[in-house]
Amino acid sequence: MTIKQVFVPDIGSFADVEVIEILVNVGDSIATDTSLMTVESDKAAMDIPAPFGGVVKELKIKVGDKVSAGSLVLMLDTAGEAVASSTAPVVTSFTPAATPVVANVPPPTHPAPEVQVHIPPKHRPDPVAAHAEFADGKPAHASPSVRRFARELGIHPGGADLSRIKGSGPRGRILKEDVQNWVKAELAKPTGEAIGLGFSPAPVIDFTKFGEIETQALSRIKKLSGANLHRNWVSAPHVTQFDEADITDLEDFRKSMLDEAAKRGVKLTLLAFLMKAVVNALRTYPSFNASLAADGENLVLKKYFHVGFACDTPDGLVVPVIRDVNKKDVMDIARELAELSELARERKLKVDAMQGGCFTVSSLGGIGGTAFTPIINCPEVAIIGLSRAEMKPVWNKASKSFEPRLMLPLSLSYDHRVIDGADGARFTSHLRLMLSDVRRLLL
Repeated sequence: MTIKQVFVPDIGSFADVEVIEILVNVGDSIATDTSLMTVESDKAAMDIPAPFGGVVKELKIKVGDKVSAGSLVLMLDTAGEAVASSTAPVVTSFTPAATPVVANVPPPTHPAPEVQVHIPPKHRPDPVAAHAEFADGKPAHASPSVRRFARELGIHPGGADLSRIKGSGPRGRILKEDVQNWVKAELAKPTGEAIGLGFSPAPVIDFTKFGEIETQALSRIKKLSGANLHRNWVSAPHVTQFDEADITDLEDFRKSMLDEAAKRGVKLTLLAFLMKAVVNALRTYPSFNASLAADGENLVLKKYFHVGFACDTPDGLVVPVIRDVNKKDVMDIARELAELSELARERKLKVDAMQGGCFTVSSLGGIGGTAFTPIINCPEVAIIGLSRAEMKPVWNKASKSFEPRLMLPLSLSYDHRVIDGADGARFTSHLRLMLSDVRRLLL
């Protein structure tokens, strides 16, 4: 057994830089140029590579330590490995059966320039290219910039999280593209429990030291919906497309039908018309009437049209589902909207009445606001939000003048794994067309 000391090499003008990661453990077998640790200054982060291979016997530093050129990093058993430089003053050798033999020149605080032969300059920009073996528990081979990128995505770059990523670079080095592809694959998992993408626990704060407080328990519905909303937000990459629909003529038609609807005992709302328009759009763009398969590689296209609507109740938000909207007229839809809303407010809504939805509508028009970003109701892939309609001056090309028109804000959130931006814009444009001319809803 031959033990050698490993020191921080010449790192330029940097001094007293902080150790932010230890990339090896006692007992690890490492190769020349394997990254030992990552240090970070106020300007940059860099990996410190091994000048020679061997087995790590003892670590002399820990996370948070400040190091400079010449600081002792670890003790390495290099038995069977070629000595990088027989004259290097930074190495102390001994054998268990004999008195340690120390080099004539003791390890200096700042090694002499000749020590740099262990780490040629050409290796410094890419100190982690060696160590071709890839396995859990082994040091992950990635540059400081890639490690920093991983940290920004919530991946622990110094532990098992980064080691789960298989590098496509030379000799297994992890590239930025590998990190991106791994994150996409994790997000595609149906459970939403992406490995390595967890959040730090929220800090526990004693608010009473700032003033008087009152603690109020969340309702059961809010607890359940909160967990689902968090899962949906994390598991599906959201994009929201905003648009406006001219509903002036539609609103005039709706008002003209109020008396007839009242005779049938129906409260005719704009939401009933919008559901018919949504079904028309879902037929035109089937990828919106779909769910991502459990394997994350296939799309389940649905041939039925069940549309959910977000319903505000005293206990929180619930989403009843109206089935087979394509087979019902506006009066039937309006009647079911009222019935399901009443059941929800009276806490009599059955579980099966909230299942099987293909698409969800969330309307805040009765409250206010100009736009919002609704969260997808997974496993659906899209949801549309409605805000308060407002009279606005709209340019009429034919008359070459502004006219007052009732404009309805639309906010379409969709799962970017399934739907791209172009189709998102096409979907809202199609809705705009349907809502601007009520006759099109009959086609």
